[in-house]
Amino acid sequence: MAHNKLNIYQVLTRLFGNKKTGHVPWGTKEENGLGKLGDFSDLALSEIRKLGMTHVWFTGIPHHAVIADDTNINVHIDHPLVVKGRAGSPYAVKDYYSVTPDLADDPKAGLSEFKQLIQRCHKHNLKVIIDIVPNHVARQYRGLNNPKNVTDFGVNDDTSVEYAPDNNFYYIPKQSFVIPDIPSEFEPLGGKPHLTSHSEFCEYPARWTGNGARTAQPSFDDWYETVKINYGIRPDGSKDFEELPGHYRRLSYQKHYEFWQDKQVPDSWHKFRDIALYWLELGVDGFRYDMAEMVPVEFWSFMNSSIKRQSPDAFLLAEIYQPSLYREYIELGKMDYLYDKVGLYDSLRAIMRGEQSTSSIDSVQKELFDIEQHMLHFLENHDEQRIASPQFAGKAELAKPAMVVSALMSSAPTMLYFGQEVGEPAAEDAGFGKPSRTSIFDYIGVPHHQRWMNNGKFDGGQLTEQEKSLRDFYSKLMNFTLQCKSLVGDFDSLQQVNEDPLTEGRDSVYLFTRTTAATKSVEFLIVAANFDDENTFNISISIPRELITKWRLDDGIYRLRDNLSEGPLYKMGVRNGEGEIDMQLSRSGSVALTLAK
Repeated sequence: MAHNKLNIYQVLTRLFGNKKTGHVPWGTKEENGLGKLGDFSDLALSEIRKLGMTHVWFTGIPHHAVIADDTNINVHIDHPLVVKGRAGSPYAVKDYYSVTPDLADDPKAGLSEFKQLIQRCHKHNLKVIIDIVPNHVARQYRGLNNPKNVTDFGVNDDTSVEYAPDNNFYYIPKQSFVIPDIPSEFEPLGGKPHLTSHSEFCEYPARWTGNGARTAQPSFDDWYETVKINYGIRPDGSKDFEELPGHYRRLSYQKHYEFWQDKQVPDSWHKFRDIALYWLELGVDGFRYDMAEMVPVEFWSFMNSSIKRQSPDAFLLAEIYQPSLYREYIELGKMDYLYDKVGLYDSLRAIMRGEQSTSSIDSVQKELFDIEQHMLHFLENHDEQRIASPQFAGKAELAKPAMVVSALMSSAPTMLYFGQEVGEPAAEDAGFGKPSRTSIFDYIGVPHHQRWMNNGKFDGGQLTEQEKSLRDFYSKLMNFTLQCKSLVGDFDSLQQVNEDPLTEGRDSVYLFTRTTAATKSVEFLIVAANFDDENTFNISISIPRELITKWRLDDGIYRLRDNLSEGPLYKMGVRNGEGEIDMQLSRSGSVALTLAK
C-alpha cells in the first residue's frame, strides 16, 4: 500500500450539481431540484483537484430504491412503504449492475454517462470510489443489466427454511413481512399521494431485515427498507465455511487469493465479488464498504484478494466502528483503510465542543500507532452532523485546528464531505432527513455549497468573505499534505514535554512533530493547534534533546516557515542541544512549521 498522502472528497452525487434552492419538505425533484453526473464538469473536477483532493467518492451510484416512475426504462416502481424519503437511501441498492436513473440525463444511458464521468475524473488526476453495500440490499431487488450467468439475489433460495449456506437471504418461514409502525412525521411522502395504486406491500415469506432484525415486523429504527445478506453465518453465529489460519495475517493478498481457490464458499460471496470486479472493469478505482464489520472477515479476504489480483492499486475503505476488529479486518480482511471514527473523530468532536482536553489525542494515537497509516481521518461524512450545525459545533471555523491535527497527524488519508470546506450547516428539514445532516434520503438544495458552485461556474462567486476564507484555509492545508514528506515519518507528541509552558492553554493546545526517516536528509514538521475559539495564547514550545538530535541540528538560530499562512518566519533557538520556539497562537489558529529553505 502506498504511503503517499491521499485526500478523499465525498459527494452525495444527486445533490452536488443541484442548482435549485427549494427546500420543500418531502419535495419532488421538480420542486427541490436534482443534480446529474454531467454536473461534474471539467471545471468542477479541476476545482476539486485544486482543493488538494486525489479521490472522489461518489455516493449513490449503484441503482437504489427511489420514488419515481421509471417504467419507461423497464424499472419497476418501488413501494413508498419500503423507501426512506422520496429520493431513497443510497444504501438500499436494488440493482448492482445499473446506475441510479435519477443521475443520468438519459436514464437508459446511465452506465455510459458514468463511464464518461470516470474518464473526466482520470483526466484531472482524480480517482473514483463508489459504495458497495455488502451487508444488505433493497427489499425489492431486481437486476436489469445482469451480465450473462448472473442471477439476482434470492432467485435460487430455498424459502422454506430460515437458513441454508447458499441462500442469499435469511427467511422467517410461513410469515408475511409487516411494515413497521412509522411515526407520523416520517409518513411516506409526507402524506402526499403516491403514483402507484398499491396500498399494501407484500413480501412472503418475510426476510431478516438489513441490520439483522429477525422479526416479521421490524421496528422503525431497524433498517426496514433492506434485507440482510447471508454469507454462510448460521443463525447461531457459527460459520459454515473454512476459516483462515492465523498466520495468514502476515501473508500477501496473493496467498489469500490462492487459499480460496479450492474452497467451497457461499453463493453470496461469488455474487458480491462479481459485482466489485464488474465496476473495476468500468474504470472505478476503489470502493467504500458500508458496515463492513457486519460481514465475516473471511469473505473480505476472498473479496479483496480477488480485487487486488485484478487491480493491485485499488483503494479499499471499510466502515467499521469496533476497534477490537480493526487489526483483523486489515490483516485478515486485506482492507487498506478503516474509518477512524471511534477514536480520532470522537475525540476531536469532544474537544471542539469543549468536553475534553487535547491531551486525549495522545491516547488515541497510542492506541492505533501500529496501524495509523490505515485509519481514514474525517470530521464530516453523510452519517455525521455538519460541524457548523448547532447540534455539533455551531461554527465552521471551530473545525480549523481539528482539521490541521486530523490531516497532519499521519500519512493516513483525510476525507472532506462536500460543503464542509464552505461551512455548510445542513439547516433544512428535508422530509425524511432532519436538520444537522445533509439528507441522503431527499431531494434538497445544499445552500453554502450552491453558493460556491455559483450556477455551474464553480468559482465561489456567491460566497461570503468568511466562507471564501474558510475554503482558502482548507485548500492550503489539503494541498500542503500532498507535499509534506514528513507525514510518513516518526510521530512524536510534544504535550507532556510542554505541560508547564502551556499552563495557560493546556487543555486547548495540541503539539506534535513528524520526522522523515530518510537517511541522507532529515525533514521535520512541527504542528501547534489552538482549539480555543475565544483566547489567543502566547506559548513557548520546548523541543527535547532527542528530537534535536534526530533532526541533526547544532546549536544556533533556525528559521521556520508556517505552511498554513503567508506570515513572517518563526525562529527556533537551539541551545545546549534543546530547542525553543516562542509564538502567539491565535484563537482557533494553527501553525505547520518546516525549516525555511
